[in-house]
Amino acid sequence: MLIVARRLAIMGSCLGLLFPGAATRTATAASKTIGQKWIDGWNAVDPSLLVEAFTPDAIYEDVAFGIRKKGSAELREQHKSDHDDVGGFYVKLVASHVTDGHGTIEWVYGGRDVGLFKTGKPFEVRGVSVIEVRGSRISRNLDYYDMATIMKQVGLLPAS
Repeated sequence: MLIVARRLAIMGSCLGLLFPGAATRTATAASKTIGQKWIDGWNAVDPSLLVEAFTPDAIYEDVAFGIRKKGSAELREQHKSDHDDVGGFYVKLVASHVTDGHGTIEWVYGGRDVGLFKTGKPFEVRGVSVIEVRGSRISRNLDYYDMATIMKQVGLLPAS
């Protein structure tokens, strides 16, 4: 059985060398699917869509706010908190890349500050999620964005 698996892997590698676009199209399709599931999950009112994009034991971190959540229940709570704190909450997909279980999701996040700093002002910020993927689901997610950009837009820091 091991010999058959090795031969299939070698044949797949050879096909990838002969037809390099085929491997790229497969990786790109998987990236778009994972990235779009992530976006759809955050934008949904029901947190179940987001939870489905992650493994049950996934780790989610919002580095800017110092938030760390583990597992479906905590991810569900984070989704609710984000939607409660940001009026008109939205995330837009910029790009998504996943290869060999690792990737990034580039996005734009915004809405109106209702509960973060309670200013009532709109904001929008670009960011990136560094992800690890197991199967077709995210097992680890680290969100990076510039908190100062949000704070300037809602009037808590001087505009530059």
